[in-house]
Amino acid sequence: MGLAPCPCGAWPDRQSLKLGLMDVAKAETLGASRSDGDVEEVLARVRSTGGRVTTPRRLLVRCLFEAAGHRTAEELAAEIQAQAPDVSLSTVYRNLEELERLGVVVHAHLGHGPATYHLASAAHGHLACEKCDAHLEIPEGFFSDLRRRAIADFGFVIDPRHFAVIGLCEACRADTEDLGNITGS
Repeated sequence: MGLAPCPCGAWPDRQSLKLGLMDVAKAETLGASRSDGDVEEVLARVRSTGGRVTTPRRLLVRCLFEAAGHRTAEELAAEIQAQAPDVSLSTVYRNLEELERLGVVVHAHLGHGPATYHLASAAHGHLACEKCDAHLEIPEGFFSDLRRRAIADFGFVIDPRHFAVIGLCEACRADTEDLGNITGS
């Protein structure tokens, strides 16, 4: 199975794999199409909490399972509207909020753009390059020490999946260092 980047250019990309940030088996799991059984399992969860399973909700859940990676509400709405043109963007947002409340999806802010959504079962942290806008997904456990320290020192529980940690990727850092050597800085 080949790997393809998600619409935001992030995971699962070969650079992430090369850096060893996530293993190939996990990449293939995240990139694999999910069965109709998984979609039905989520819809059963919606029903069990008193929610209705509408056509827009069913289409949204299917879109989330069929494409790995981060997707904006607008991207998801465009896919749904290709099948059901009468589904509005506000309907997609309401359904995403409900699915997030149920723990099915997680949203993240990967920089200056709109929030992105992905399945909660594939939870992870993010690193974003402020120069080239590259995004790397990192295992959720990467922030374990920070999480423990925030609790111990401040009594505060952090959710490192919500925002990207901004910095410079390896390539941009090297370019910056090269530039510094040229200018004598």
